[in-house]
Amino acid sequence: MSTLTVPPQVPSVAEDCEQLRKAFGGWGTNEGLIISVLAHRNADQRKLIRQTYAETYGEDLLKVLDKELSNDFERVVLLWTLEPAERDAYLANEATKKWTSSNQVLMEIASTRSSRQLLLARQAYHVRFKRSIEEDVAYHTTGDFRKLLLPLVSSYRYEGDEVNMNLAKSEAKILHEKISQKAYNHDDLIRVLATRSKAQINATLNHYKNEFGNDMNKDLKRDPKDEYLALLRATVKCLTCPERYFEKVLRLAINKRGTDEGALSRVVTTRAEVDMKIIKDQYQKRNSVPLECAIDKDTGGDYEKMLLALVGHGDA
Repeated sequence: MSTLTVPPQVPSVAEDCEQLRKAFGGWGTNEGLIISVLAHRNADQRKLIRQTYAETYGEDLLKVLDKELSNDFERVVLLWTLEPAERDAYLANEATKKWTSSNQVLMEIASTRSSRQLLLARQAYHVRFKRSIEEDVAYHTTGDFRKLLLPLVSSYRYEGDEVNMNLAKSEAKILHEKISQKAYNHDDLIRVLATRSKAQINATLNHYKNEFGNDMNKDLKRDPKDEYLALLRATVKCLTCPERYFEKVLRLAINKRGTDEGALSRVVTTRAEVDMKIIKDQYQKRNSVPLECAIDKDTGGDYEKMLLALVGHGDA
């Protein structure tokens, strides 16, 4: 499911660090060399490169990259070089400082990571920002957004496949009742989405459709312009079929009105080692264009090369 390509014979970590040092030397930065190393190493290998680089040269690799690179290429390389939990903490913190679509980034991190991954992100947030993600989300959000996001980022869901069908039936009925009453911010609706295991939620939503004739998300579309309902629908999608959610984020990021590089970089760096292959299939199915072609058409230079390498494009 990962699109990351690691060579069969990986050079030693000392060699990788030497190559990166060489890329930063001389009159200009050798971006191609940086891509050839970092874009083809997995999370454990990148962590070791950072540690060894600091031990060997007495410098933090992230700070060197920040100094040597610029613009969208700098951001995608920095995001990729961070450990997954650090990256999630960084993205979450960045999201708390913005408004509008930033709510979606917080929800995305909370709903598409495993319980352990979310816990590690929360711990990384403590270390980096000397605060908890919960207190920042509570401080920077209001109303229904806070009511939904706070329990989502605090969640530690059961990860097993076991499902209670009686519970699925009764909670499907509760969800339908609350949605019919337009009580979209009701405690029970949020409780189900924020605490139940993903397997249990899937069973509940399957029962919802069988019993009431519609997908729950279709019933939540009654007011397409309502931002809170949009976030609620995105939460359901992230919990039940994340590949469809990420395909849509990519589709909206790469469009005729201009590219949203922030969203494009975020999805590629966070999903390349997870499920980018499935997201790519979904993208091609939905848009009749391979993701690589869309990236090639909408981006350029080293930024494009880095993205193409991460999504598994053969020549990158």
